[in-house]
Amino acid sequence: MITLEDIKKDPVVDAFIRKGNKYLGVLGFTEHSYRHVSLVSSIAKNILERLGYPQRQVELAAIAGYMHDLGNVVSRNEHGISGAVIAYPILMQTGMHPEEIATIISAIANHEEQYGHAVNSVAAALIVADKSDVHRSRVRNTDFATFDIHDRVNYAVEHSFLWVDDNKHTIMMELTIDTDICPVMEY
Repeated sequence: MITLEDIKKDPVVDAFIRKGNKYLGVLGFTEHSYRHVSLVSSIAKNILERLGYPQRQVELAAIAGYMHDLGNVVSRNEHGISGAVIAYPILMQTGMHPEEIATIISAIANHEEQYGHAVNSVAAALIVADKSDVHRSRVRNTDFATFDIHDRVNYAVEHSFLWVDDNKHTIMMELTIDTDICPVMEY
C-alpha cells in the first residue's frame, strides 16, 4: 500500500511543491511551502483519525493534504483542478489502486472555495485542514496597502487551533483575530 512517506520521496512532488511556492512568492501570495502542505496533511489525517474513519481513509487524507497544492506550479487560478491532473499520473506510477486515486484527486480538485465541494470524507477533511492553516506568518506581502483578502485574513490571525471532538463528532476552529486589520466576517 502506498503511504504518505512514499509520496514525500517522489522527486516530481518535491520539485512541484518547491517551485509552486516560489512562483506564488513572486506573485505576492501567501506561503505554500512544505510547512503548509505538511501541516494540512497532518490536520486532514488527524480529523479523520479522531472521527473514527478507517486507517486507509486516514492515510488517503494525509496524501491528499500533502499533494493538494501541486497545481500552484502551473497557476494559482484553478490550482485544485490542475493539481488533480498533475497528481493522477504520479499516483498511477506508484501502483496505487484506481479507486484510491479517484478519492485523492477528487479531494484535490475540490479543495478551493470558489467551486469546491466536500465530495467525500477525504475532500471534507482537506477543505477544513487547508482553511485552518491561517496565521500572519504566512503573509509574504509587506505592503499593507496592497493586501488582498488572503493577506488580510492571514495577517489578522494571531492564533489558530482546530479542535476535533471525537465524542460529539464536531470540529471547532479557535481563532484570535485583530479585528482592526480584518473583520471576523471576512474569514
